[in-house]
Amino acid sequence: MSRLSFSALAATATLVAMVPLGATPSAAADVAIAAQGPVVELRVTQQVLSDPDKATVNAGVTTRGATAVEAMRTNATQMERMLAQVTSLGVPEDRVQTSGITLNPQYNYNNNQPPQFTGYEATNTVTLELRELDRIGPVLDALVAAGATNLNGPMWAIVDDTSAKQSAREAAFAQAREQAEGYAKMAGFGSARLLAVEETLDYATPMYDRIAPQAVSAAPAASTPTRPGRVATQITLTVKYALEQ
Repeated sequence: MSRLSFSALAATATLVAMVPLGATPSAAADVAIAAQGPVVELRVTQQVLSDPDKATVNAGVTTRGATAVEAMRTNATQMERMLAQVTSLGVPEDRVQTSGITLNPQYNYNNNQPPQFTGYEATNTVTLELRELDRIGPVLDALVAAGATNLNGPMWAIVDDTSAKQSAREAAFAQAREQAEGYAKMAGFGSARLLAVEETLDYATPMYDRIAPQAVSAAPAASTPTRPGRVATQITLTVKYALEQ
């Protein structure tokens, strides 16, 4: 079962000069808001931490050859073997996407000597979306055993973050309302009237496991351990309230 927890990250307030009733907008895109008293502008951020239910992994193959054609052909052979392994692991095709193919000449650089051409290096990388989190370690090991030489990830996330966004939104709005009413009371006004709301959706950086690119000839004896931790969904609201008697 997913768990949600809240964290208020930041809250800033600005008192804006009085806007006369019926003021004319300065530009076509501006909207004049009627307010007879001072206006307080608040920027409130709320973060919701949830259990991830998917992970993204980048897996690829890097090969070298004396010619560009040789490097690409060797790469294609190894990549096909790795993709066949991906299919055998039950990863649906629509969760596998080619994310990068590169081909570059390689040189040796020695002090005070002209660069010496050594061949070509080809790299093909795919992005995998995995949803069986308890199998991520074995999947990574199987990819390496099938010929993967480059791994990056996993990056943890949520398949559907609609509920988390709504929870963060409601918490941020409630916090902004409470602060505005507090400012009204401190300034000797009776109430705070909502004038405008602007939302910014942010994604806080989740904790994730990183596997450094490396060449391995066989799968390790033990499965690679992974820990999904929690991921954050973050909402920032900028709201304006008119302080009124």
